[in-house]
Amino acid sequence: MSTPSSHPSFWRRVPLAFGAFFSTLSDAAYAARVEKLSLPEAAPVTPVAPAPAPVPTPAAAPVILKEATPDAALQLLALLQREARLIDFTQENLGSHADADIGAAARVVHEGCAKVMREYFTIEAVRQEAEGSRIVLQEGFDSAQVRLTGNVVGSAPFTGTLSHRGWRASSVRLPKLSEQHDAAILAPAEVEL
Repeated sequence: MSTPSSHPSFWRRVPLAFGAFFSTLSDAAYAARVEKLSLPEAAPVTPVAPAPAPVPTPAAAPVILKEATPDAALQLLALLQREARLIDFTQENLGSHADADIGAAARVVHEGCAKVMREYFTIEAVRQEAEGSRIVLQEGFDSAQVRLTGNVVGSAPFTGTLSHRGWRASSVRLPKLSEQHDAAILAPAEVEL
């Protein structure tokens, strides 16, 4: 018998409930097991031969995916076009241009992109160690922040060389948009009179 302290908290039960709900709808065998759990208890029956107790498989908590709205991405793309002419640069066929011309254009794109990054984002390194330094990743390291590459064998702790410090946005300051703004227009057409 479980004690009250071993019961899952309310917030732990919420994803379990959703997982059980959707599993019940999509998996007939799972629904049958749930139905048996919810039936009123009958008088105990003594089996002739004790049957091994089935090992319950815990329902996996559902992965909740956030739906990204395109407006912020389109807004960022419009800012990169306005300040760096990024869309113009990527839409241009560079095969007919000299390397020196491409390099000069890349410098303008780079400076404009850097301006957008500085103005609308605060970017910081995920790891503070210098690239090339040896680091140790203990068990339980955050795999969203650190990606293992190379010959990954066994389990933590892992010792390796930091090849890239990683980046995270610690703040975002995109301008607010009016409801009438069409974010899909990345750059208006220009007509010179």
